[in-house]
Amino acid sequence: MNAVELDLSTIAFLALFGFIAAFIDSCVGGGGLISLPALLGIGIPMHLALGTNKLAGTISAATSSATFISMGKFDKKMMLFLFPASFIGAFIGAKTVLYIPEGILKTIVIVMVALIFIYTLLNKKFGHEAKFKGFTRFTLGWGIPITFLIGFYDGFFGPGTGSFFVFLMVILFGYDFVIAAGNGRILNLASNIAALLVFVLGGKVIFLTGLTMGIAMLFGATLGARMAVKTGVRYVRPLFLIVSVTLMGKMIYELVMGS
Repeated sequence: MNAVELDLSTIAFLALFGFIAAFIDSCVGGGGLISLPALLGIGIPMHLALGTNKLAGTISAATSSATFISMGKFDKKMMLFLFPASFIGAFIGAKTVLYIPEGILKTIVIVMVALIFIYTLLNKKFGHEAKFKGFTRFTLGWGIPITFLIGFYDGFFGPGTGSFFVFLMVILFGYDFVIAAGNGRILNLASNIAALLVFVLGGKVIFLTGLTMGIAMLFGATLGARMAVKTGVRYVRPLFLIVSVTLMGKMIYELVMGS
């Protein structure tokens, strides 16, 4: 299957779920939990859905990144260090997607998200205030390889990537949730571009469908990013927790139903 019949009802369906996915993704990540099932729901096979979702997701990430950058809610120097690591990791991850059992990766991710959720829930002040720890051997020594691994994960699988980037920015580097969200979107843009490149070269993208969803994502990403900056951590933190729980629930369900 290389095409989808885009009647008015299908376009409306893609636009609605694309908008919602991008709105959430622009703040804390996790938009793939909505956009990918939507693409599968209109009958697109998994490998084409992954590639098409990357096209739409790249549009979303580019839009929200531009919004955060225009409002100064990012760290330019940090991105110079970590952007290449995310890009390279995602490129390799997308290349090796067929060689690692998905079940093993999902189990690892469930445990990681659970720990992140518990830590964020118990630490009420987590991400509320900027406590930037600077560019040290420790922060960059851990930050670069972890960014590479998160990028690899995005290229291989994807859902929750933005949430992992946000958590990394807060826990390791000491940014508040808003700056962490801005940095996270830029790093997610890097991983999306790299993975999309692999999928395009492999012929795994339905361009018309991806662009249809991507246009709606453009508006959702802009609104979500602006709301995150305007309302600050009182909005981003609870949304981060909600997305974490949703991600865990979805993956646990898929593991149980698939066994």
